[in-house]
Amino acid sequence: MTASAGYDPDRPLPLHPLVYLDDGDEVTVGRPDIDSYGIFPPDGAEILRRLEAGATPRDTAAWYLGEYGESVDMDDVIAALGELEFVRQTGTPETAETAETTPAETAPAPVRWRRLGTALFSPPAWVVYGALVGWALLAMARRPDLAPSYEHVFFTDYYTVVQAALFVFAIPQLLLHEAFHALAGRRLGLRSTLTVGRRLYFIVLETSLPGLVAVPRRRRYLPILAGMLADVLVMAVLTLAADLTREPGGAFSLGGKICLAIAFAVLIRIVWQFSFYLRTDLYVLISTVLGCVDLHDTAKQHLRNRVNRLLGRTGRLVDESDWHETDRRTARWYSWLIVVGYAVSIGSFALAAVPIAYRMFAGVLGRFTGGGAAGWEELLDSAVFSGLVVLQAVIITWLMIRDRRRRRARRRLAHVIA
Repeated sequence: MTASAGYDPDRPLPLHPLVYLDDGDEVTVGRPDIDSYGIFPPDGAEILRRLEAGATPRDTAAWYLGEYGESVDMDDVIAALGELEFVRQTGTPETAETAETTPAETAPAPVRWRRLGTALFSPPAWVVYGALVGWALLAMARRPDLAPSYEHVFFTDYYTVVQAALFVFAIPQLLLHEAFHALAGRRLGLRSTLTVGRRLYFIVLETSLPGLVAVPRRRRYLPILAGMLADVLVMAVLTLAADLTREPGGAFSLGGKICLAIAFAVLIRIVWQFSFYLRTDLYVLISTVLGCVDLHDTAKQHLRNRVNRLLGRTGRLVDESDWHETDRRTARWYSWLIVVGYAVSIGSFALAAVPIAYRMFAGVLGRFTGGGAAGWEELLDSAVFSGLVVLQAVIITWLMIRDRRRRRARRRLAHVIA
């Protein structure tokens, strides 16, 4: 054995403190201080444990040969650990200073907002959440006009105001959704980041919790579902606010109407989580519960192969040899949920988006062709509304074209490399 990347095979390898999570036939190993993680087979994780305990690379290789009857290329192992940033750099002041540092001294800095996350998901908080949701359901049962309806969107005759209000109020609701994801993770000591992305024609915010992979599976479920919990709570609070602010005759106040409009928009986002052909929170939950690796792509390819077989297009079948066994088993039934997801999207579009769009565009067209019946306020409202719709369409089209070009560029690059 020769030294690799400047490391002496007869001296202990300087490793950062690592965490290990055994999960079936795989072990997740990582550095929580920088959110760098890798998945190893059990024998590979045992190599890391020995190296971290102070065994030299040469002794570790000898142990592996005696234990498994096979040799291991420690140069490749050390190179992989370097890519994951598990190895401390040698020949630097940092190495000399931290050579005698204990794991406790090199522990990552405390995660901010951890106490808030713990409080938000404590037993008393769950009692409050249950009471709010139960109260809202009881109120809707007693007063059917509180039940979600697309008609609640039209709290005013000015469509620009409707559009602007739903957009403005959607921002804090989305931030709250992602904040619940983040705080559910931070109560476990996990750091998080917030990014902006796109799903179909929706602009979405996404919370990343890299350290979740090193948490026992059952403890991952709440961080995954916390966003939907926030949505349900927002709907409950808005519904109760609308009911409690009724006017003396029982009609909704303007504030109550706005609350119901926002509540309906939140409901659509909850329904959107059942679009299983996308990587929604429910998809992540199913994938986590079953221990899948890449269920999304596997299920789509499985569905594509099923359709091609039915049509006799065997030449278009995707190679299934590289699929993870868990993904393969799950894809057999999850591929049908993809179809259900499309049905949910089409159904919600038909039952909500189509009636809303029809009413708005019919109203705008009626104002422009009404022969002067509409006042200048209505005409200005219709013109601004139409301009905003066109602007949104242009932005979405540009994003779709940009993403398609990037995919084509990646495919061309992969073809050139191959």
